[in-house]
Amino acid sequence: MRRTFGLPFAVLLASAACSRNPAPQVAVTPRPPVPAAEVPAPPPPAPVVDPTVALVAEADRLFALGERELSLGHLEQARVAFDKSLDVMLDAPQGARVDPRLRQHFDRLVDRIAAHETLALQKGDGFTEKASEPAAIDQLLEVSTFVPPVAPARVIEQTVQLDLAQTSHDIPIPLNDRVLGYVELFQGRLRDFLSGGLQRGSKYLPMVQSVFRAEGVPLDLAYVPLIESAFKPTALSRASARGMWQFMRGTAGDFGLKQDWYIDERADPEKATRAAAKYFKVLYNMFGDWHLAMASYNGGPGRVQRAMRASGVDDFWDLTSDDRYLPRETREYVPMILAAVIIAKNPTQYGFEAPPVDALEYDKVRVAGAVDLRRVAEWTGASIDEIQALNPELRRWTTPLRYPEYEVKVPAGTGPTLSARLVAADASELSALKFHTVRRRESLASIAKKLGVSRGDLAEANGVSVKAAVRPGQRLLIPRAPSAPLLASAPRAVDATPVLVNASRTTTADADDDVRVVTHRVKRGETLYAIANTYDVTVADLRTWNRMKGTRLDIGDRLTVRVNRAPARSAAQ
Repeated sequence: MRRTFGLPFAVLLASAACSRNPAPQVAVTPRPPVPAAEVPAPPPPAPVVDPTVALVAEADRLFALGERELSLGHLEQARVAFDKSLDVMLDAPQGARVDPRLRQHFDRLVDRIAAHETLALQKGDGFTEKASEPAAIDQLLEVSTFVPPVAPARVIEQTVQLDLAQTSHDIPIPLNDRVLGYVELFQGRLRDFLSGGLQRGSKYLPMVQSVFRAEGVPLDLAYVPLIESAFKPTALSRASARGMWQFMRGTAGDFGLKQDWYIDERADPEKATRAAAKYFKVLYNMFGDWHLAMASYNGGPGRVQRAMRASGVDDFWDLTSDDRYLPRETREYVPMILAAVIIAKNPTQYGFEAPPVDALEYDKVRVAGAVDLRRVAEWTGASIDEIQALNPELRRWTTPLRYPEYEVKVPAGTGPTLSARLVAADASELSALKFHTVRRRESLASIAKKLGVSRGDLAEANGVSVKAAVRPGQRLLIPRAPSAPLLASAPRAVDATPVLVNASRTTTADADDDVRVVTHRVKRGETLYAIANTYDVTVADLRTWNRMKGTRLDIGDRLTVRVNRAPARSAAQ
């Protein structure tokens, strides 16, 4: 019994003792349960990539790259990108013809590349004249938009009066209602017009002022193009005046500006500015008054002289006080220019932003003959638009054929690169112009009819009269579209018979009566795809017959082609 109850009794004693002397209570926070180890979810299975879809996507990426290069005028780089887009599918494990989806996409790409070639020929064939822009002077005097200025507000007069007192001018500027009215008009209805001209002219003004300073012409006249053309070198008026300074053909020739089928130097900013400076000096020496000289620049000195004789006055403002002696355009021309000069010399005073003066910089490279401007763009890393903007005097997409001293302008710093490429290039790389060698009993008229070109264009392109005689052996430039080095054939929708292919070839007998073997000699610009289309065969066949691993061709290569003797389909079918 002692052994049985001894332990509980001791516990009771201990408990009683604790109740007499209680121990401090300690709060114990229970430990959170240990979570079970998280097992990471298995990664989702990798999506199954359809190899055909991947090939098509890569081909489309390269094709888009080719389109971008083509938009810049880079024909060679566009051709390389287009070739690669087709190579992607040709190098597929089973080729581009086994999988129906690849075959369909391959044919579609070939058609699209051929279509791009056709558009490139139409747009930049070297013969299509570049588009012009409307001249500002015509726009200003449009009856539907032009409203003669009314009496100016008093605040305009005060502003201009203060400005003229603080700003120096080297031609007289009268403070009359006609000038002030145009100041107000330029701040209102014609604000966007003048603002655009100021922005555009900022890159030409340093050159214009430098030329005028050297020629001793008032620098205020450097702003005349604001009214004439809004500083657009390609501006063409209804009266056929052209360029920043709006020269007529006859006057331009009198001051040394060349005009022919290739160039029109009226659109050359620098050359036309020099001519304008000389013309202003002649007019001032004739009239002894800058206002009459400006009126003569617009209406012609003969007209102004006749008006002076008829009116008996020699002051522009008296001469134009009514409409009896000079036409409306000439009467409004001088006050418009003076108002533009006032604002242009102090634009912020009249609420215009002062454009930063950023002189146009470029290199000049001498070219001895015709060079495709797209070659120039590609070799200088510029776009065709940049090259054309630097050379607005070029009427077409090529430099002149017979101007050994001609200098093409390229972006600053790229001149040495272009010079080196021109020296290293083969003549066939520079231009794709086509020539005709005159045969016996041929004339300009018969050649033009035979080749389907205009007799006038044929004569002008070769610098001869339409009535000029030609001699056997003479080489004539044919003014029509040259081949572009993208695809050398027409689109696939048009099938050509082998006998019409423009290539050297020989034919040998073949064991199969339905097939003959043709040897095709590769010419510049031809691709494997174009040759295949021409002969109505596949690229895969050409590669097999010629044991080719890739698609690269060199000029002069000879390809074996197995041509079906069956008649080719008509292009009209």
